[in-house]
Amino acid sequence: MPTRTRRNTVRHSILTENKTFPGAACRRRGRKDCEKMKIIKNQIHIGVETPFTILHASDTHLWRADERDGEKKMKHAKGRGVLFPQADENYEFIIRRANELGCMVAYTGDLIDFVSQANYDAARDFCRRTDCFMTAGNHEFCQFVGDGAEENAAYRNLSLADVQACFDNDIRFSCREVGGVNFVSLDNSYYRIAPEHLEALRGVVAQGKPVILLMHTPLYTDAHYQWMGANGGIAYMMAAPDRLVETYPPDRYRQQIADEVTKEAYAYIRSQPTIKALLTGHMHHDYEEMFTENTVQLTVGCNTLRKITVF
Repeated sequence: MPTRTRRNTVRHSILTENKTFPGAACRRRGRKDCEKMKIIKNQIHIGVETPFTILHASDTHLWRADERDGEKKMKHAKGRGVLFPQADENYEFIIRRANELGCMVAYTGDLIDFVSQANYDAARDFCRRTDCFMTAGNHEFCQFVGDGAEENAAYRNLSLADVQACFDNDIRFSCREVGGVNFVSLDNSYYRIAPEHLEALRGVVAQGKPVILLMHTPLYTDAHYQWMGANGGIAYMMAAPDRLVETYPPDRYRQQIADEVTKEAYAYIRSQPTIKALLTGHMHHDYEEMFTENTVQLTVGCNTLRKITVF
């Protein structure tokens, strides 16, 4: 569908369930996430011929486990549930809103908190009950959260096939056109971009249509980092400057230092005027900014649902 050239802008307003505002979103990761879910309405102006709406959700962190998963996993689930007591309620809230609107859910990772048969069932059910377009989060591949395992390709591959089978699209890289806009699921859940995925992104961009990227981890901006305030000095964003990452503890340095392909991907995304928006999660707080003059970055919290109208 043809588009009209127009400078990208974003507008927002906040709505909440039962008209109760739950207070400021969590500005630091790792806090108990027990607020009521709220809705933020956004408008992204990129010049499509026919406006349409999507929902953007992330980081529900379902912590289900049952006898199929064993006693150790069930005990682990109980402990994780203390951190995400609203997970089941948020899960149903998103499904309900998606069905009321009849629109796609752009889900940016960590639907599940760890791998388990019960969580797989919930992920499959989510895709059955909604029109979900998914990108991977790091927790999609977690065996036991906090077990000290290094998150790398070998670790991801322990569960990748089973996790992928729960979702309708390729959660590491896929493209779907909606209303003349190419939505691209791009896996950066381990703070890096794979070479083959960067090349695939170039191919989508070459089509000339507007692009909206779904990624789990926000792309680094100094404004977002400064806004976060005291956070142990760690950005938890993709492609943070080397000078910053070099100050991290050794485990976080290994986890988050950008390789050359990731730096190239970051620069490429910044350089492409047809990439109109970045939808991200991971941080457990809400944040929105102009990533470039033409590209907005919307980060959604774990207790927030963004209702985005694309004009």
